[in-house]
Amino acid sequence: MVDKEEKKQVMADDMDMESYMEEDSDFDADMMEDMDTMQDLYEQSFRNIQEGEVIRGHIVQVSDDFVMVDIGYKSEGQIPIHEFKDETGVVQAAIGDEVDVLLEFHDDEDGSIHLSKEKAAKIKVWDDISRIYNEDGIIEGKVVSKVKGGLAVDIGVQAFLPGSQVDLRPVRNLEYLIGQTFPFKVLKYNKKRRNVVLSRRALLEKEREEMKSQTLANLEDNKVVEGIVKNITDYGVFVDLGGIDGLLHITDMSWGRVGHPSEMFQIGDKINVMVLSFDREHERVSLGLKQLIADPWTQAEAKYPIGTQVKGKVVSLTDYGAFVEIEEGVEGLIHVSEMSWTKKVRHPSKVLNVGDEVEAVVLSINPENKRISLGMKQLEPNPWDVIAQKYPVGTTIAGKIKNITDFGVFIGIDEGIDGLVHISDISWTKRVKHPSEVFKKNQEVQAIVLNIDKENERFSLGIKQLEPDPWESIPDRYPLGSVITGPVTNVTDFGLFVELEEGIEGLVHVSEISKEKIKSPIGQYKPGDKITAKVINISPKDRKIGLSIKKVEEQEERTNYDDYLNSSKAATSNLGELLKEEMEAKANNPASDKE
Repeated sequence: MVDKEEKKQVMADDMDMESYMEEDSDFDADMMEDMDTMQDLYEQSFRNIQEGEVIRGHIVQVSDDFVMVDIGYKSEGQIPIHEFKDETGVVQAAIGDEVDVLLEFHDDEDGSIHLSKEKAAKIKVWDDISRIYNEDGIIEGKVVSKVKGGLAVDIGVQAFLPGSQVDLRPVRNLEYLIGQTFPFKVLKYNKKRRNVVLSRRALLEKEREEMKSQTLANLEDNKVVEGIVKNITDYGVFVDLGGIDGLLHITDMSWGRVGHPSEMFQIGDKINVMVLSFDREHERVSLGLKQLIADPWTQAEAKYPIGTQVKGKVVSLTDYGAFVEIEEGVEGLIHVSEMSWTKKVRHPSKVLNVGDEVEAVVLSINPENKRISLGMKQLEPNPWDVIAQKYPVGTTIAGKIKNITDFGVFIGIDEGIDGLVHISDISWTKRVKHPSEVFKKNQEVQAIVLNIDKENERFSLGIKQLEPDPWESIPDRYPLGSVITGPVTNVTDFGLFVELEEGIEGLVHVSEISKEKIKSPIGQYKPGDKITAKVINISPKDRKIGLSIKKVEEQEERTNYDDYLNSSKAATSNLGELLKEEMEAKANNPASDKE
């Protein structure tokens, strides 16, 4: 450091130099000019400086701990190295750099001074804040953290940005702004309290008004404009066109299906849209995106004629079918009835899922109503076309019972084709109340093909037809007039049912029970009673046998009567013969008569 004594010595030396210059008339003029400059510098070093004053100096030395700054005083001041480090810890100081510093303290006696770069910067910031506030200017700052009610912003000092002043609309997530730098307007400040309140919204509103005026002047229907997605709702997105928002409704986003606008857009996306309508009075703008391209249905009939095989993605399922997108904006319906030739699809979810890639055939197309009917089963041959050739009527087949119902059993024939054995075709003679009495699921059985209905996709089978119909031989086994004996199986008001053999029953009508008139046999007979009856009627076609107890009784009475008559004739014949013999004997022996 340069102390006072050294300074006095320098002044004395200067006086001596001037005396020498006066005596030497040949002193070089250039040397005189240099000496004047040096003298000015010395005089500058002696000027009075005030504590608390911000002074510009230049760096003369940089060490690991301090930076030495010359402010034109008789000694340099040192500043801690940390005041020159940036956020990353790198020292931003080099010899010769100019820097503003605050003179915190100086001692005229020993020439020591204390300087601060940071405090000088803060003082300068407050000066800038005051100037910007008075001039309605703009200050730049960096959002550093979230605080109660808003954000903290670094503008050289910490300032407060209220949440209501962050943007044109309330911002729910303030954290995403941390670390970003923005321009702000100073709403108010208090240097003593070290308070500064900023607004970003005021600048945005001003900018928006300027843009709005320009945008409104250029907007017109059917014009293509660029905008930024500002907000996303369930029904559409709001697009900032420059000071004015337009609504892009979900129905105008795509010719295809859009589940939610967020599937297509994110806030901040730049998009080109068409102005569909513009209400200048109320400043309402309706926008369209799909209108930028042609409606795909205009060419659909030419691109997808009937019979065309197409590929697409399942986009929706309903109770009656699946909607398949074959290109953006063009969807076709695969009805449940068109999903399989053989399976009865109750719901499309049993076959397809949303997102599945499928192939189908165009069955019909109606561009006016924007409808295309598709079929999946048409990709394969219809098995019902060949089933009659493969299994003609009368063919005996074998298979497993797949299902048992109240009305019959289903037997698996080919893949996806089941044949039905109706309950009436299970047995010729047994009264089957339910097929489960006779069969079990997965049981291997044989049956005969009775009928194939291709149009209604029905395959009829019979099991009883594997054996001859016992009713066909009934007339031979039970001819008219033959007498049978069997148990009563049922008693009704109109007669008795009698079992001739297993599964074969005959009816004794109430009128054929007795000669006497009977109103009802109930009470006189019961199931299990053994009776004898005569076959009086046979109808194999109707599977009926008429029986009569009365006829058996009548036959027995006639037989008894005939026997009686026969026995009477025999007795009369024997008595006449005896009398004749006796008369002949008398004639041959007259003496006996006399006796």
